[in-house]
Amino acid sequence: MSTANSSAALARNIRRIARLEIPGGGQITVDGNHAYVGHMKPPHGTSIIDISDPAHPKPLHTLMLPDGTSHTHKARVAGDLMIVNVEQNNRHLMRRGARLPEAEAKLATGLGRPATDREIAAELKVKPEDVPVLREGNRRGYADGGFRVYDISDRSSPRLLAYQKTYGFGVHRFDMDARYAYISTEMEGYVGNILVIYDLARPDAPEEVSRWWMPGQHVAGGETPTWQGYKNRLHHALRAGNQLWAAVWNAGLRVIDITDIRRPRTVGEYNYHPPFPEPTHTVLPVPFPVAGRRIAVAVDEEHDHIPGQPHAGLWVFDVTDLADMRPLSMFHVSEMDSPWSRTGRFGAHQFQEHMSDTLVYCTWFSGGLRIVDVADPALPRGVGHFIPEPSRGFDSPQSNDVDVDKRGLIYLLDRNQGLDILEYAGHG
Repeated sequence: MSTANSSAALARNIRRIARLEIPGGGQITVDGNHAYVGHMKPPHGTSIIDISDPAHPKPLHTLMLPDGTSHTHKARVAGDLMIVNVEQNNRHLMRRGARLPEAEAKLATGLGRPATDREIAAELKVKPEDVPVLREGNRRGYADGGFRVYDISDRSSPRLLAYQKTYGFGVHRFDMDARYAYISTEMEGYVGNILVIYDLARPDAPEEVSRWWMPGQHVAGGETPTWQGYKNRLHHALRAGNQLWAAVWNAGLRVIDITDIRRPRTVGEYNYHPPFPEPTHTVLPVPFPVAGRRIAVAVDEEHDHIPGQPHAGLWVFDVTDLADMRPLSMFHVSEMDSPWSRTGRFGAHQFQEHMSDTLVYCTWFSGGLRIVDVADPALPRGVGHFIPEPSRGFDSPQSNDVDVDKRGLIYLLDRNQGLDILEYAGHG
């Protein structure tokens, strides 16, 4: 399907208000007249953009990173506080470096000579040019993971208040409010990311309040994982009242009671892996009953697609009884619905992390933005979509994150490059 012939099919019920060519990002947060973008790759860290005139967005400030070892691709805001993550850049590749000495020794024994970088790369399933990068990463180590807290009372000049170090590869996605930060991070003695809650009463000195993890993660405490590697871990948890709704990757989802915030406890869980191959990325309860039920939506994240397996999609759950959560339906996008489904990563990734009606705004990588109405939880319905054309130098769009402001405007962030400001024709 050519782009020229399909241009009319690239948008339905959505129009573009503005396009801003900025470096690609991992998360966009909209608050009032400003948008906050965490960029995917150093040296760009976090950008603050004035959106008071959405047709003419104006970048105010970009926090730059001192080197290429970390990225700060997530940003959240509460009032005049902004938190950004600090995580090892290219961490999935760098994690393979832990196996480098073992691979070199194994190959040398079998070959009777030192292995070449090409042979080591084949053993580690990386590119030959990655092997020197892994050696340098092992030599240097990484101790910068954590999060930074900024005073953004002057949006054009953020002021660093605190840099909280954590452990390992650092902090991934997270939630926050005016009082607490709900951080997903590696911590010493645990396998994979866990939840660490910090009190922000003194934003210049965040204080750890409590931790939550799945049984098996706390290896230093004598626990033994029942899974391999990092398959089961916290992606992030979103607060809804006195509950945290946690996506825990290949372990599905968990509901955590924080009525006593110093003693989080699991009160619900559901795992659909297997048979579904893609990990759980985000889960959020709808803040009002739908068709007489309490429902939640969850989205999986597409990775390397395995032919014959379903692409990552959007779930709808009945969560009326947390002891008996059940899936009601799924929403999928066909590869036929995007001209770039075979030239770039395709499948679901993320939705806006707040809801005021039954619409879910979901990013679908090379499938763009999908607006899904879950008013009938048993039959979610696509009511609009927008697929941006690839930015120059890229083979496909990679719609990565989305937020919706109080005006109903949509902010669609591309992983590679660009921010689109959109309007849904059916809004209101």
